[in-house]
Amino acid sequence: MTTRHSDGVAEMSEGTQDVVESRPPAAGGSEDNARDEVDQLVASWRQERPDLDVSPLQVLSRVSRLARHLDRARRASFAEHGLEPWEFDVLTTLRRAGEPYELSPGALLRATLVTSGTMTNRIDRLAAARLVRRRPDPEDRRGVLVSLTEQGRERVDEAFADLLRRERALLAGLDPDAQHALAGLLRTILVPFDAENAS
Repeated sequence: MTTRHSDGVAEMSEGTQDVVESRPPAAGGSEDNARDEVDQLVASWRQERPDLDVSPLQVLSRVSRLARHLDRARRASFAEHGLEPWEFDVLTTLRRAGEPYELSPGALLRATLVTSGTMTNRIDRLAAARLVRRRPDPEDRRGVLVSLTEQGRERVDEAFADLLRRERALLAGLDPDAQHALAGLLRTILVPFDAENAS
């Protein structure tokens, strides 16, 4: 079953499709002759609304479609390792902190952009699953620190390695130089938004 999004591009409906690994189809023909649904979308809008400049769709509709493929790849990777997306976010935040893989609940909620109540609930559930543990903060008698357990570190390391494998599959159509160039262009778009969020 397909749904059609606001920009007119068809996409697979959610549900069981979320855990299907996304990968680009095998390349066929020359790059100049390759066309996707966004090309059809843009052509249709140019015909129907020649008074409008629809060129932003060339970039942003493709970014939107790629984001949906990435979301399915992420969910498939997490599900294979028994994790929910929010669990992966908390565990990777601790893992990136370096040894002893430990942060305060406040640092975790700032990194994952959730409320204090939501983070407390998430820590409770991860602790019950023995993926994290709490201990008193020696520098704050009223505070606690949250750290990865050995089981939590192993689980997140395996899930992250699997996610990278799936992400490489999504980028298989680009050589390393093209990937580097694309990363730079996307960074240029994102930097103003990151600066705005930081202010």
